[in-house]
Parts: sequence; C-alpha cells; structure tokens
Amino acid sequence: MSRACRRETRGDGMKVTNSFKKFGVIALPALLIAGCSQLSAEDRATLAEIRATSQEAKDEAMQAAADARAAREAAEAAQDSAAASERAAEQAAADARAAEERSSRMFEKSMQK
Repeated sequence: MSRACRRETRGDGMKVTNSFKKFGVIALPALLIAGCSQLSAEDRATLAEIRATSQEAKDEAMQAAADARAAREAAEAAQDSAAASERAAEQAAADARAAEERSSRMFEKSMQK
C-alpha cells in the first residue's frame, strides 16, 4: 500500500487515511464553494422562472376575477332587465284586462239601449 492510502492508528484508536484527510481539508471547501455558486446560479435561474410563472398566474387570476365580475354584473343587469320586463308585461296584462272590462261594460250598455 502506498503511504497516501495507508491506514494508520492514532493514539485514541481511530483509523484515518492520510490522503483522504488531506484531500478533505484542502479540496472539499473549494468543491463546496464551486458547487454552491453553481447551485446558487441554478437556484437564481429557477427562482426567476418561478417568479415569472407566478406573476403570469397572478395576472391570469386577476384577469379571470375581472372577467367573473363583469359576467356577474352582466347577469345582474340581465336579471334586472328581465324583472323589469316581467313587471311591464304584468302591467300590460292588467291594462288589457281593465280595457276588456271597460269594453264589455260599454258593449253591455250599448246593447241595453
């Protein structure tokens, strides 16, 4: 076995590998920094994409809410118009009944003469 990969027993009984220990002390922080900066860039890109998608969804939801309000207002206006038309039809029917009664009375009076 080479010295770099040789396991040694320390005074406390733990076995360590010199090469891995040295590599970990020197290279691991550099790898972590490089990895974190890469992940950070990827995370920033992902976050920007999520923000854009979130904003699009928010805009679409706001537009859908505005459309729903407009549809509700149109439905209420149509309902009001239908109610007004119904009242007008009822009034016209009442006027027609009253006119028919008057014409019947006039006809009866004319027949009695």
